[in-house]
Amino acid sequence: QVHVVESGGGLVQAGGSLRLSCAASGRTVSRYAMAWFRQAPGLEREFVAGISWNGDTSHCADSVKDRFTISRDNAKNTAYLQMNSLKPEDTAVYYCAARYYSGTYIFTGSNEYPFWGQGTQVTVSS
Repeated sequence: QVHVVESGGGLVQAGGSLRLSCAASGRTVSRYAMAWFRQAPGLEREFVAGISWNGDTSHCADSVKDRFTISRDNAKNTAYLQMNSLKPEDTAVYYCAARYYSGTYIFTGSNEYPFWGQGTQVTVSS
């Protein structure tokens, strides 16, 4: 099992920025892809961004690709989501997810990630 803990959420005004962090830990010999999802009240959980185990491949959803950037620190097994130009519609609980995968494909389905963090609230006011 991979233990996932995310942090960095908060309240920000429209146009502002936040950086979320996600620390993952598990077997000493493992390669796992990581991703960010978000879920607003009454809506389905949606894919935001994903990154491969070594950071060589990443992908962001069309709704955020011009504003958000995903990255990772391989030595620390930590992924980041830099969120700029935030909009009120970005308000949601943001979840970090992980899965064992040593390839380059970015999975975008929530059911493709077995390990999840507790979520961190991001609220964007206007």
